[in-house]
Amino acid sequence: MTEAAILQALSNVQEPDLGKDLVTLNMIKDLTVDGNKVSFTIVLTTPACPMKDMMRTASENAIKILVNKAAEITVNFTSNTSSIRKDNKEVLAGVKNIIAVVSGKGGVGKSTVSANLALALAEGGATVGLMDADIYGPSVPIMFGVRGERPLMKDVNGKGMIIPLQKHGITLMSIGLLVDEKNAVVWRGPMASSAMRQFVTDVDWGELDYLIVDMPPGTGDIHLTLMQTVPVTGVVIVTTPQNVALADAKKGIAMFGQAQINVPIIGLVENMSYFTPAELPDNKYYLFGKEGGKRLADEYDLSFLGQIPLVQSIREGGDAGVPSMVGNDEISKKAFRDFTSATVRNIAMRNAEMPKTQTITITEQ
Repeated sequence: MTEAAILQALSNVQEPDLGKDLVTLNMIKDLTVDGNKVSFTIVLTTPACPMKDMMRTASENAIKILVNKAAEITVNFTSNTSSIRKDNKEVLAGVKNIIAVVSGKGGVGKSTVSANLALALAEGGATVGLMDADIYGPSVPIMFGVRGERPLMKDVNGKGMIIPLQKHGITLMSIGLLVDEKNAVVWRGPMASSAMRQFVTDVDWGELDYLIVDMPPGTGDIHLTLMQTVPVTGVVIVTTPQNVALADAKKGIAMFGQAQINVPIIGLVENMSYFTPAELPDNKYYLFGKEGGKRLADEYDLSFLGQIPLVQSIREGGDAGVPSMVGNDEISKKAFRDFTSATVRNIAMRNAEMPKTQTITITEQ
């Protein structure tokens, strides 16, 4: 066996999402051959890659079939999270991917989806931050059990920077950590936008593979401010199956498709898809309609990222400060893991196939 023969064999193994082989994509590192022993490292596009076991098996089979059936193969993994950001001297310099989670209307579980997406990414080995940009209705302090806690400050090159909280392996920041939760945030648009901008420029987020931004419902000032301040990698649309939610989700899709904005949509996830009672885990009751989100994704030619069931433990965990991904309910955890796997794959494909996202410029009419 030779290194050349091994690389030739591995050139037949495709990266499932990107559609090219591992050698062409320069994903094979540290290849060594010693007699019948072969060792190499596959560089993943993200530590949370859901396809690594498939790539391991395909690589082993390729070597045994095409080179030496007696080969003793050791496949290691590392990651270099793909990113389309080229402006790393600007704000959020250490953040590789900025993912906005949006919905056309409130009450569809956008914050629940954001929190568990962040946790599932971290479970896969990624470094993740969660920015609660819902200025008027922050949910992160409750969902992560950090109500009443306050972030600290530190001096960075003469500038005061906010140190975000850490919980369940996630870096967290929310307006709810800065104001008394008993007081309403009664701000006009410019003040809310200014707070959003401060969360980007005055918080020390550090090095992150993904920053998940839980956006307010609707399509307004705060959305535009985020996209004017940083290059958003893409957005995840959250909806429920019912027609009123789908109608509002269409507005969100339309917003990000406008020529002056043109931020890629990673895909659409349907929350509260069906009700599964704990005592009847195999039963599905479609309380809000069936597969409305999938039909909407098909209508707009978007990736459908999955269905999240309406499970009592999801609500209880959010209220108790223990999100589903760190709870004990395996039904909801599997749903969020499957959704996250689809999201990660679509982000990797977006970064490989599409140009980098620019910060946008909005001209007042």
